[in-house]
Amino acid sequence: MANPVLMPKQGITVESCILTKWNVKVGDTVKKGDVLFSYETDKSSFDQESEFDGEVLALFCEEGDEVPVLTNVCVIGNKGEDCSAFAPGGAPVAEAKEVPAEAPAQPVEKKEVVLNPNVNPVLMPKQGITVESCILTKWNVKVGDTVKKGDILFSYETDKSSFDQESEFEGEVLAIFCEDGDEVPVLTNVCAIGPKGEDASCYAPNAGATAVEVKEVAKETAPAPASAPATAPSATSATATDSGKIFASPRAKALAEKLGVDLSSATATGPKGRIIERDVREASVNPKETVVASAPAQVEKAQTLENVDVKSYKDEKMSNIRKVIAKNMVMSLSTMAQLTHTLSFDCTNVMAFRKYLKDNAETLKLPSITINNIIVFAVSRVLKKHKDLNAHLINGDTMRYFDHVNVGIATDTPRGLLVPTLFGADLMSLSEIASKSKKLSQDTIDGKISPSLLTGGSFTVSNVGTMGIESFTPVVNPPQTGILGVNTLETRVKLGKNGEIIPYTAMSLSLSYDHRALDGAPASRFLKDLKDYLENFSFNLLADSKCI
Repeated sequence: MANPVLMPKQGITVESCILTKWNVKVGDTVKKGDVLFSYETDKSSFDQESEFDGEVLALFCEEGDEVPVLTNVCVIGNKGEDCSAFAPGGAPVAEAKEVPAEAPAQPVEKKEVVLNPNVNPVLMPKQGITVESCILTKWNVKVGDTVKKGDILFSYETDKSSFDQESEFEGEVLAIFCEDGDEVPVLTNVCAIGPKGEDASCYAPNAGATAVEVKEVAKETAPAPASAPATAPSATSATATDSGKIFASPRAKALAEKLGVDLSSATATGPKGRIIERDVREASVNPKETVVASAPAQVEKAQTLENVDVKSYKDEKMSNIRKVIAKNMVMSLSTMAQLTHTLSFDCTNVMAFRKYLKDNAETLKLPSITINNIIVFAVSRVLKKHKDLNAHLINGDTMRYFDHVNVGIATDTPRGLLVPTLFGADLMSLSEIASKSKKLSQDTIDGKISPSLLTGGSFTVSNVGTMGIESFTPVVNPPQTGILGVNTLETRVKLGKNGEIIPYTAMSLSLSYDHRALDGAPASRFLKDLKDYLENFSFNLLADSKCI
């Protein structure tokens, strides 16, 4: 029986995935648990295992294709079965290649692997529930090195965070099973540590893989003779091959495309003269100069309208995360009935309270408190009385109301807009919100945030006031029902009791909300309650059980 394999749906808002790599081809025999292909969303990468035994009868897409979720990507069944009915959109089906009669497929005899109890394998860690693989960015040791507990063995990263892996063992690095820039499945052996001379080949991660033995690597990493001038042994020219081909890791190529870096301007420091991600970053700041011997010296001309092509331009492909952000924004606006209300409040009490904290910082021993911290604190208290805004709208017909306020904090990062979640903000004091928000945002900017902290928000706060924005229309982050935009501080005037003109500091707040989940009146009441809370901030803070 032919069984179609679907592109999985990872998360409520995920509508499509990038198929990054096929691990099988038409005609291959697979068993349950074999990895068919790898794919990624905007947040994570995954491996898809087979749920069936049989032969791969057809593949319906190629590596790099963006595939809608729940779409057939391949078919597994008995040899020779017709599977054309499963082709999405009437696409032609790749026929299974005939296996020559004189060379029938033979079952592979599995050899029993005897593990060496004296050797300790080191695994690629699993950082977050949804993380299926990591990029090993840099080895800090080589085969033959002696390490102690706590020594950093290698650095690696997920799609959002970077980490250093410390050794849990003492001994010699007996084998290394992957290289800088490799994408490694989590919980896979990446190296082995033990007493000198022990055999570590039994821990090679793949069937038939050979561990890198000390004696073999010693030949490649042997130090230069004493008479040789000191050089950087790992740095090689990116264009040193006879064919002119430049070798770079997939990660380096993707980063070069994103940053607009010519790979020929990078100096390769990876294994065997390969360009890796750090080389691209260095080239983006300090590109390698290319000298052409036959080119005569030219006098640089001043750029003028006469000698410059003013219509020149450069096309750059959007990064995957940028494309996903764009798709989510369009989806948000096209599937929701969004509306925005804007209301300003007198910021006098907030500014006075913040000045008091700043003037008494040494005595109070509090972290630095920002206006955004105060806004988040106020939102976490007021939102408890407005359940329709502290909620998710699921599938357009189900409201999910949260018991606590989990505030998403919109953060501008080099990778694009990300929204880490401050879980249980309504249970935190102001100082807790300040310290945890700072770490959350910094980890997100540095790419060290756990993927589990990038989901689960019940409401979002987006502050662009620091850039002088007076008003804007924030876009709701589905399936949330609301988002608060924080604008800049402005000096305004009002009339006093005796008709005198009194200047004061004001701030406007912009609330976008899903009109399917609530109407304009309750949305306006939330803004009014938030205004009242902030204009009486000192009083409200002291009355709160969790204050400073």
